Amino acid sequence: MNFKELFTDDSAVSPVIGVILMVAITVILAAVIGAFVLNLGQGIQQTSPQASFGFDYEGNNVTITHETGDSIEGERLNTTGVEWNDGPSENWSTHPTVNAGTSITKNATNPFSGETIRVVWESQNGENSATLSESTAPDNS
Repeated sequence: MNFKELFTDDSAVSPVIGVILMVAITVILAAVIGAFVLNLGQGIQQTSPQASFGFDYEGNNVTITHETGDSIEGERLNTTGVEWNDGPSENWSTHPTVNAGTSITKNATNPFSGETIRVVWESQNGENSATLSESTAPDNS
């Protein structure tokens, strides 16, 4: 056996590396195409915004103000915790975009009695939701 020829002969190295690279490229392409076909990436775009809201109570009314954080589409926000009067109460959907400084005033049907009022965000497809801020109402009963 000629050891010098063994160390200098590299004719088999190139085809083996080529086959390994082709298999790796095929696997990566299959994973990317599969992710698009199965819509595995759609939940990534549905992350909840980061925002802080302030709550000011006066009688049966609460004024909720977006203080800091991301701009949010008004139709994505709801205020929960008590039953609201449908008459003069505002909804977030009256504002196309809710930015810092935007506020609404909600009128409760009954006097507050320690309920937790929440500002809740819901994704466009309705699959995700998150409580952005919450406050405990005073006990006015």
